Amino acid sequence: MGRKLLWASLLLAPITILLRYGFHVGDTALFVAAAAALVPLAWLIGEATEHAGEHTGPGIGGFLNASFGNAPELIIALFAVNESLPDVVRGSLAGSVVSNILLVLGAALIFGGDGEDGKPLDRFSILLQLGLVLVAVLVFLVPSVPGWTGNAERHSLAVLSIPVATVLLLVYAATTIRGLRRHKRLHAESGATAGEGWSLPIALGVLAAATVVTALISETLVHSLHSFAESAGLSQFFIAAVIVAIVGNAAEHGGAIVIASRGKLPLATEIAVSSSAQVALFVTPAIALLSWVVKPALPLSFRPIELATMGGAALLVGIVLADGRGRRWEGFMLVAVYVGVALAFLAAGDR
Repeated sequence: MGRKLLWASLLLAPITILLRYGFHVGDTALFVAAAAALVPLAWLIGEATEHAGEHTGPGIGGFLNASFGNAPELIIALFAVNESLPDVVRGSLAGSVVSNILLVLGAALIFGGDGEDGKPLDRFSILLQLGLVLVAVLVFLVPSVPGWTGNAERHSLAVLSIPVATVLLLVYAATTIRGLRRHKRLHAESGATAGEGWSLPIALGVLAAATVVTALISETLVHSLHSFAESAGLSQFFIAAVIVAIVGNAAEHGGAIVIASRGKLPLATEIAVSSSAQVALFVTPAIALLSWVVKPALPLSFRPIELATMGGAALLVGIVLADGRGRRWEGFMLVAVYVGVALAFLAAGDR
């Protein structure tokens, strides 16, 4: 019954698009409809990722989910850049990194973790990607520190962000190629065979189609966020760092929970940490470079609270999962920490 309801609720996506372009309903109603439509889309992306993971192994499956799941976020950010909302873009990117490694990973551990002994995880892959997030935070200091005084949007900082973005993209490309080769070798050595689920082409096709629809719905949600923020009395930074980050990552959130609840915790954790590393080392620098095309150019001048929460979250998760095992109580702890971070974002207000 539950699966039938989820399949039926996929109709919320075309209904949302019809409400916006056909009936021109108010922004508050659009926000609610778009948020509701993203839930079944997240489930569908998680479903397709699980089927793809049966053919590729958890490492490559997590990478696929992160890649397709982060595509809407890239599109949303470029729309926000074009609308001259740099603080919203940086806030949503920082919030995305934090929510993936605290909220998404925490939820996966809650639904898929075991007792005191925990379930085994790919310790090397997790710690490597958390380390990459820390590297990104350190590199972000180059354009960020000068932005703490004076105009954080000045042209010189946008120019300074170009080599920073280039270095991060090169690091991401090198580590991703090596990581995918390692996961492919481990999957081959494990002797695992695909089950009776979807074929790999079908799974990838569903992933691609669901991602396109998710991008359309996510853009609608961002379009209606300003009015929603005004009516709710919340700062744009909080809206971007918490609400946009969570909704923009609905695919990873829903997918990780669904997959973890089915006993595939290694794949669920790969989704969370892969997505976080990909946002830090690929999505963020890609947006910085593409912003020179869509205009205005985006400086990677993050606020201290954004850098501190990204780096602190990566350090905390690295300590918690250093033994390579996932436990349910650790998941509750990470979610509780995320709630504290969200409250800090609420108190920080706009720049």
